[in-house]
Amino acid sequence: MHDADPDGPVVLGGDLEPGTLLGAYRSGLFPMPISRRRIGWWSPDPRAIIPVGPAAAADRSGLHISRSLSRSLRRFTATVDCDFEAVMRGCGDPSRPHGWITEAFISAFVALHELGWAHSVEIWEDGSLVGGVYGVSIGAFFAGESMFHRSTDASKAALVHLTRLFDDVDHALFDVQWLTPHLASLGAVEIDRMQYLQRLSVAVDQPVDPFA
Repeated sequence: MHDADPDGPVVLGGDLEPGTLLGAYRSGLFPMPISRRRIGWWSPDPRAIIPVGPAAAADRSGLHISRSLSRSLRRFTATVDCDFEAVMRGCGDPSRPHGWITEAFISAFVALHELGWAHSVEIWEDGSLVGGVYGVSIGAFFAGESMFHRSTDASKAALVHLTRLFDDVDHALFDVQWLTPHLASLGAVEIDRMQYLQRLSVAVDQPVDPFA
């Protein structure tokens, strides 16, 4: 794993059964389809994370909350795990560019959610779902998979509420896969694969559940 391809898929094929998914995330891999019938498993180097937990608070890193975002937060209501599938379908809207969330992925992650390993934050405005984020949680580790918005700042609001769940979690690791300009503007940073895997091995073994 340490010397795997930094850009392309590390493994091709396999299934999306709960055991396969959990084993992959524990090993530093995440799945994305590379064709209608084939899955690729990635482990980018460097890896993007959002600093969370007491260590992030101590060095003042982590999610950036601008004044405009602070104002936006007041008009939203946030919930956790109230409509996981709706969040996934919002993220998988076929009209979104570069969409990759297939029905197979929705079925697989809904099953993982029902087992208590996948979670969502929903953002509501005037009773309507306007944004959200979902991912996989193992101990102090969270793998953010995708987010969406139908109202300005709704996906950012989802991230704010999600990262706050880890404020008191030691050794927390919040993975966002690849660094994009948007994520960088929110406070995401890159770490090399070796450091990521070392932190991952500690995080997944923590006896905590931030979503409990």
